[in-house]
Amino acid sequence: MRRIFRENGLSIVLFGLFFFSLIGQYLTGHREYNSDQQLHGQPTVNYFEYFGEGHFIEAVFENWESEFLQMGAYVLLTVFLFQKGSSESKTPGVIERVDVIPEDSRNDENAPSPVRRGGVALKLYQNSLSIALFALFAVSFILHAVGGATDYNQEQMEHGAPQVSVVQYLGTSRFWFESFQNWQSEFLSIGMMVVLSIYLRQKGSPESKPVDSPHSETGTA
Repeated sequence: MRRIFRENGLSIVLFGLFFFSLIGQYLTGHREYNSDQQLHGQPTVNYFEYFGEGHFIEAVFENWESEFLQMGAYVLLTVFLFQKGSSESKTPGVIERVDVIPEDSRNDENAPSPVRRGGVALKLYQNSLSIALFALFAVSFILHAVGGATDYNQEQMEHGAPQVSVVQYLGTSRFWFESFQNWQSEFLSIGMMVVLSIYLRQKGSPESKPVDSPHSETGTA
């Protein structure tokens, strides 16, 4: 058990924090939703029913959407854009190990199977990280729209206003306000990470350059 945690502690702790936060959001969201329902003379829902409410679905997936967009965009942008001095960037003008697939890797029994097979399998595999992240972004984007439309229509019904379809909700300023308010914070945070890693250090973290590295040195090596 100790070995499992030692080798996987980062993901275990991060997913533990994720589930803790998600449960906290669910419990507090349920309470906030029912308070608003009572305020407007509408029926409340139990814990199980709240899972299907647009209020919860929209709140969860509008955040996931921005996270996966940020990570997907960042992975792709770091392929061809650079920031001199940052630990988050490749060194400008230098072909690094991550840029190439050695010919003899196809004969390496320890290489992933798509690398050994080559062809279409390799083409997909060498871009699989960005493909997966953008696919997760697309799913979250759609669920954000579905949950947001449901929540929006409930408010419209309470005010005697016309309801909209999911596609129509995509054209509302409310949907894009929900999206942009999260997107801007995600791109700000990763931009700050890129710039701050030029001048600031965290001993022991692979996200930081060595403490004694000059500010002009790019990358973590």
